[in-house]
Amino acid sequence: MSLDHDATTRRRRMTGLFGRLFARRDGATAIEFAILAIPFFVIIFASIETFIAFTGEQLLANATETMARKIRTGEIRATTPNAEQTFRAEFCEEIKILMPCSGKLFLDVRSFDKYSDIPAAVPLVDMDLDTNSLRFAPGGKKSINIVRAYYRWDVVTDLVRPLIANIQSADGSRRNYLMVATTVVQNEDYP
Repeated sequence: MSLDHDATTRRRRMTGLFGRLFARRDGATAIEFAILAIPFFVIIFASIETFIAFTGEQLLANATETMARKIRTGEIRATTPNAEQTFRAEFCEEIKILMPCSGKLFLDVRSFDKYSDIPAAVPLVDMDLDTNSLRFAPGGKKSINIVRAYYRWDVVTDLVRPLIANIQSADGSRRNYLMVATTVVQNEDYP
């Protein structure tokens, strides 16, 4: 009688999720948990990574619009000393909360005579960004300018990589997601 009483008391104390998990002696619950935990956590991590990548894209788009406004208003001009370095430093300051600039951020700022001359395609060569075609040449007063930012986002979760990766990494070892943000502005008639 005392053995049954001890077993009943022990079962009552081991309530809750983990208590029930460890109370069973046959191991079926532990095996089921192990089988289901792996896909569950992969889906959770893939969802988190997708959310963070989307947030990064929004951050890149906002920074592109902010920096395009500085060109439109004449705050940053091609004639300003160290204009390209200043533009890049301020752009990096806008996105630093989530995205490091070193080697991953590429900027293209150019001026055009007509809106129809603005390129619509992303400059890609062999599944990689053609960085040789990128320039920093904003126009003067009343010029039409395009500000494009490209960011090479590292995809961590293997489950998501084949679905969102669209370029090869710089060394060709893995695939990345190329984020693109574009803003077209016509400069004001600033003094």
